[in-house]
Amino acid sequence: MAIPAITSYPMPSAEAQPENRVDWAPEPHRAVLLIHDMQQYFLNKYDTGQAPIPELVEHIVRLREAANATGVPVIYTAQPTDQPDEDRALLNDFWGPGLPGAPEQYPIIDALAPEDGDTVLTKWRYSAFQRSPLRDMMRDQGRDQLIICGVYAHIGCMATALEAFMQDVQAFFVFDAVADFSSEEHLMAGNYVAQRCGVTTTTAQVCDALATGSSFTTSADSAFGAANAGAAGFGINELHDEIAELMDMPIADVPRDENLLFFGLDSIRLMSLVEKMRRSGIDVTFVDLVEAPTLAQWEAFINEHTSM
Repeated sequence: MAIPAITSYPMPSAEAQPENRVDWAPEPHRAVLLIHDMQQYFLNKYDTGQAPIPELVEHIVRLREAANATGVPVIYTAQPTDQPDEDRALLNDFWGPGLPGAPEQYPIIDALAPEDGDTVLTKWRYSAFQRSPLRDMMRDQGRDQLIICGVYAHIGCMATALEAFMQDVQAFFVFDAVADFSSEEHLMAGNYVAQRCGVTTTTAQVCDALATGSSFTTSADSAFGAANAGAAGFGINELHDEIAELMDMPIADVPRDENLLFFGLDSIRLMSLVEKMRRSGIDVTFVDLVEAPTLAQWEAFINEHTSM
């Protein structure tokens, strides 16, 4: 009855993106970014070190950076723990009692933790519009586009896209920034949205559209804060401080020439490091650090980028 453990599957490529019936494009002054149910409880159903989770997290980080750079509000949904039966209602029949009363299961994962100015809505049903002020908030801000990413694609993400359509909100279902129970259900959700209620798009397409349409930025590079001028804000000392905190050990005890992914630095913590580096202006990706996974290699990477 509860959500089962989910087997790894590859994040669909851009070549698998379905054909859309409409040609809508996200616009910064109209859009809201919805980060859907990216709570530890739901991510724990996956092996977070395996596909599609590393790409999922990396792509949502990119979407949030693009939203921040172009003035697009960021809204999260999060399901509460210990939901009373009368609140959970029919969900009990399909999924059981939901999130347990364990505080460590509730939060949004560290790599995507809400920031000052973001909104977190309590999630009660598949659709983020149900029993929430989402539509009123969008209407009050004059916004009628919703960019959807998160989990699970064929349940809450697809249901939210469908209800957006029925409330005259253009939905953008970010095909490579959602994850699901299986590849087949992931593809089904993307096809349904593309043919029935919205646009199925990609992280790169959304980021490019926001950057192009923004009065605050002139290129995708500036939207992602990749200017070298900001790189001085993150040097070797900052790298050491972050790694020591993430690994909960003095930096002197961290092996310099060993794969840190084998020493307790999991993909979620690594994604948090990537996000902080990118916010400081260092053009780095999750894949960059995975392919060169030692402290010595990361020090060399920092030196290279701060000396440009």
